[in-house]
Amino acid sequence: MKVGTGLTARSPSEIAESARNAESRGFDVFSSSETNHNPYLPLAIAAEHTENITLRTSIALAFARNPMDTAYIAWDLAAMSNGRFVLGLGSQVKGHIVRRFGMNWTPPAPRMRDYINGMKHIWNAWQTKTPVDYTSENFTFNLMPPFFNPGPIDHPDIKVYISAVNTNMLGVAGEVCDGVLVHGFSTHKYTQEFILPQIARGAARAGRTLEDIEVSAGGFIVTGKNDEEVDRQVQITKGRISFYASTRSYLPVMATHGWDDTAAKLYRMSIDGKWSEMPSLITDDMVDAFSVVGTHDDIVPKLKARYGGYASSIGFDIPVESPEDEDKLKSMVAELQAP
Repeated sequence: MKVGTGLTARSPSEIAESARNAESRGFDVFSSSETNHNPYLPLAIAAEHTENITLRTSIALAFARNPMDTAYIAWDLAAMSNGRFVLGLGSQVKGHIVRRFGMNWTPPAPRMRDYINGMKHIWNAWQTKTPVDYTSENFTFNLMPPFFNPGPIDHPDIKVYISAVNTNMLGVAGEVCDGVLVHGFSTHKYTQEFILPQIARGAARAGRTLEDIEVSAGGFIVTGKNDEEVDRQVQITKGRISFYASTRSYLPVMATHGWDDTAAKLYRMSIDGKWSEMPSLITDDMVDAFSVVGTHDDIVPKLKARYGGYASSIGFDIPVESPEDEDKLKSMVAELQAP
């Protein structure tokens, strides 16, 4: 498996250092997410300060921008990184797109398909110097004067991944994407019984197979130097599980395990603002289903056992506070990458 790590720092100097560290530690992927900062700008800095590591948005919000805007951003990052940029997109939920970003909302899976196909059409037009002329249910692009055309680049084949949880979006991932970013709120059972078959069905519509789609593993990793640290991380993870389980969009994951009642209780508690009480509803069995749990000494074999059968990449990291931690992390990354 390829191994990725995510950016946490945000000042320019810290971004550069974080990216260089990721590359020197042997990671394959350095990613930036869209939470309280723009996900693209840090990767421009990372491109300047690294040479080999893949740079990926994990994820950037698709529907907060139109396909033309995203096409320009991705084109520039692909050029700046000498082809190392991967565009990871997500849809978000209606409330955020409409109320936080002021954008319109239509059914997300058809919109995502049109979005990605539109970008690919635009990129091809730029690269081949042909007219932009794309029409779909959700988007129309038919104006590209030379003054606004960036022209060909050396590495035009930009991979597109999407984050997907439910039926229709997983099908879109299989049909038009290079990869799928399995949501952290997923279990091995849900992945095997639902996620992978839905990706395969989407791939079949495009004459492809599941093997043509790169799958970045989901789920939580709970680890520490010793059992005490692991126990503390388990409590933090219970909070994360309770947060996601309270969102109705993720009910199918809970339902796969027969935890519908718990999901309903968590939803009501979230409405009532009882956030601090919600983790108490998460059982150890739920933690085991959503997470791989172990100390630094035994977590890697557990991760390979859980994800090795289907995942092409995995996100993993540990805090580095000493030279010993640095050496330990490098050895863990190398062990995860080994066949």
